Amino acid sequence: MPTLWFLIVALMLTAYVVLDGFDLGAGVIYLLVAKSHDERRLVLRAIGPVWDGNEVWLLAAGGTLYFAFPQLYASSFSGFYLPLMMVLWLLMLRAIGIEFRTHIDHPVWQGFYDAVFFASSALLAIFFGAALGNVMRGVPLGPDGYFFEPLWTNFRVGEQNGILDWYTVLCGVVALITLTMHGAFYIAAKTEGELNARSRRVAVILWPVLLVVTSASLVATDYVRPQVMANYHRHPIGLLVPLVVMASLLLMIWAIRQGRAKLAFAGSTLYISAMLVGAAFALYPVVLPASTDSLYDLTISNTAAGHHGLLVGLVWWILGAIIAVAYFIFLFRMFRGKVSLEGGGY
Repeated sequence: MPTLWFLIVALMLTAYVVLDGFDLGAGVIYLLVAKSHDERRLVLRAIGPVWDGNEVWLLAAGGTLYFAFPQLYASSFSGFYLPLMMVLWLLMLRAIGIEFRTHIDHPVWQGFYDAVFFASSALLAIFFGAALGNVMRGVPLGPDGYFFEPLWTNFRVGEQNGILDWYTVLCGVVALITLTMHGAFYIAAKTEGELNARSRRVAVILWPVLLVVTSASLVATDYVRPQVMANYHRHPIGLLVPLVVMASLLLMIWAIRQGRAKLAFAGSTLYISAMLVGAAFALYPVVLPASTDSLYDLTISNTAAGHHGLLVGLVWWILGAIIAVAYFIFLFRMFRGKVSLEGGGY
């Protein structure tokens, strides 16, 4: 049962990164590809019906983590308290940037909120990547299962790490480039004309950068924490993951050069999913490794809730998941196709 809930949490986090990732990426390219007031409205209209709904998956994943692995939830939320507060503020600032610019018809204030939307989107992408980097690298867990990390120390990887070091910053850069391209593909799929062309151009320019940083991150992960390769040695089926990653990278660049933005978006979705599946496969059964001593690792066994609670919760989770997936299918079908400036709203 703990293994099943490990897969469920991983699935929900992947759904969040894929769904909220494209509107974070849209925020990153917002000031770059949208040159006029109307083009910026088109970008906001492309993500407007779905951006806040996409964030539900983050809240749901947090709630599921609290229910299924309470010890992991307690440890990580106390150890990562500072970055979690920063992420919370960035999420609020991003919402303010999107909503307030539509209610204040003044170029100065609209420019200010545009900058807030861009900066908060970029920083969120970096912080989420750094968070995954912390999990892959390990945190200074003590015998009691808790830890504390400052924002940074000396930027080196060791036993007493900071949240930011050279490895987690690299992971943040990978996340920033990945989500920027993911957002560019989405905007290209939802718009036409110059806005479409600029979005595709951004993706083409960033593709070789993504290839380099992806390769660098895989090498760095093996260097920083060689233990993560153990599952790949024990279960060779895991070697399919890097093959899928490479195939998705090739699909992205081929599709966007052919002008097939939807297919390129599917490629970036596959890339994100494969990278996160690879991370989960490498970590299992550990959910939060210790940089101090492997004896202090938090695993699915020593952090999971009771069997009966997990079994009963699975029934309700399935019902809730069916409703949520049905709603999202309905939502994306309702707002499918290209966006325009006609009508009200953003």
